[in-house]
Amino acid sequence: MTRMSPLSHPMFLGFEEMERLLNRIGKSGGDGYPPYNIERLHAETEGQDRLRITLAVAGFSEDQLEVTIEDRQLVIRGRQMDDKDRDFLHRGIAARQFQRSFVLADGIEIVAANLANGLLAIDLMRQPPEKTVTRIEIGRNTDA
Repeated sequence: MTRMSPLSHPMFLGFEEMERLLNRIGKSGGDGYPPYNIERLHAETEGQDRLRITLAVAGFSEDQLEVTIEDRQLVIRGRQMDDKDRDFLHRGIAARQFQRSFVLADGIEIVAANLANGLLAIDLMRQPPEKTVTRIEIGRNTDA
């Protein structure tokens, strides 16, 4: 039996990639670590949409964090290694790895990524899409 989805309607031509993105969002990890904020920044230029994603990454240094864009997805990874030379009497701060992903819309660009006071701030910007009109010439079929 064929699986039907809202985007399989005949009027939605070419939206298969959108459906794959929605499925990917549904499968993304939901463990809540690290906590994050998403905020809208006041645009310096009219028409630009600016966002900032801030992740709480206390205990991570710049070389333990990786920010990449993979297949229209912003991926932030953190890797810490246990320090074998240290002898803890109590271990309340775990050396923990994480991966947090955000699906990006077309036209979203990463402007900057900065680490300060245990917070990783990633600034994004969306350029307004160009409005275009294309005229399609109608030919005459002489085979009929």
